Amino acid sequence: MQSRTSATRTGRPRSAAADAAILEATRAALVELGWSKMTLGDVATRAGVAKTTLYRRWAGKNELVVDAVAVLFDELELPDRGSLAADIEGVVLQFAAILDRPEAKTALMAVVAESTRDEPLRERIRTSIVDRQKRLVLEGRARATARGELPPETDAAAAARTADLIFDVVAGAVVHRTLVSAEPADEEWVHSFTRVLLLGLAGASAQP
Repeated sequence: MQSRTSATRTGRPRSAAADAAILEATRAALVELGWSKMTLGDVATRAGVAKTTLYRRWAGKNELVVDAVAVLFDELELPDRGSLAADIEGVVLQFAAILDRPEAKTALMAVVAESTRDEPLRERIRTSIVDRQKRLVLEGRARATARGELPPETDAAAAARTADLIFDVVAGAVVHRTLVSAEPADEEWVHSFTRVLLLGLAGASAQP
């Protein structure tokens, strides 16, 4: 069965400016109203668009909020600081800074909670946020290999599994630290975390 979102998007030109305004309005509404009180009508009013414009782009609130969060994480970049450790610290600090923003906290916690009973929403989180940000792991690994800090990868399947694991470890640790424990992911914590992560990477690379 074709989803409402895919059916209505086919062949329809989209306005990047309208999309950006809608996603920004979504984040603002979440901070001010919270998940339960926020409606698509409220978002449309804030964004200055018709409610039908939202429905042509998103099937409902869940999908809209995921995309509003995904845009924030797309801001992440892997800095070239000269070493794998320094690169990791740089991107983790960026990640923690995004999670410290009220709109990111509210939106991420809301969609994760909703996804526990909504498999399509979990899939959208995976494709729109998780899979898109795994690029950072792949970039970091390739850069470290070029520097001679990590050995070349010869097994594509094993490399993919390792990339998944690294992403899970980094994302899980930072999300838990900032959103669950409500502790700062400051430079001291990030430095210690990176040291532990690199010890694990060294051990994994040494295995036959």
